[in-house]
Amino acid sequence: MKNIVLITGGARSGKSTYAEKLAKETKDRVLYIATSIPFDDEMKDRVKKHKERRPSNWYTFEGYKNLKQVFYNEEMQFDTILLDCITIMVTNHMFDKAGDNFDDFSDEAIDTMESEILQEIADFLDEAEKSTKTIIIVTNEIGCGIVPEYKMARIFRDIAGRVNQYIASRAQGVHLVVCGIPIKIK
Repeated sequence: MKNIVLITGGARSGKSTYAEKLAKETKDRVLYIATSIPFDDEMKDRVKKHKERRPSNWYTFEGYKNLKQVFYNEEMQFDTILLDCITIMVTNHMFDKAGDNFDDFSDEAIDTMESEILQEIADFLDEAEKSTKTIIIVTNEIGCGIVPEYKMARIFRDIAGRVNQYIASRAQGVHLVVCGIPIKIK
């Protein structure tokens, strides 16, 4: 049985809290995949708050590359996998490829970067579909605002938007969270 659920919403919409609620409602063995790299005090504080909110019996895997490996590890026998979040994962991959110099990045380089990010997601979803685990994926809905002024932000918006569309096309459920209220859209 495939059970992939995508949770999307704006910043501070309550999407992570809702995803965690769904995970708590499943069986006890939950793997939380944290894709962030806490590089400053603000991010460290956010990570700390997320950790404090999670049940102590959940296992946390920190990383954003080669995520399909969580399905192969015999020690990681979980009923539910919660991946939080896709947009931070996309950001990390982008900075791996380009550093902070996107102004000189060619269209070909951008296309290659996007293909590699989509392949990372596809590999994870391929393994998810083979398993009986519940997979909950959190992302940000970022395309509702104005066109960003900077090239890097436009590249991010475009890649993240297409990644979100791809995941939603393969998910059995998609929920939009607004003001802490989940709305089922698929």
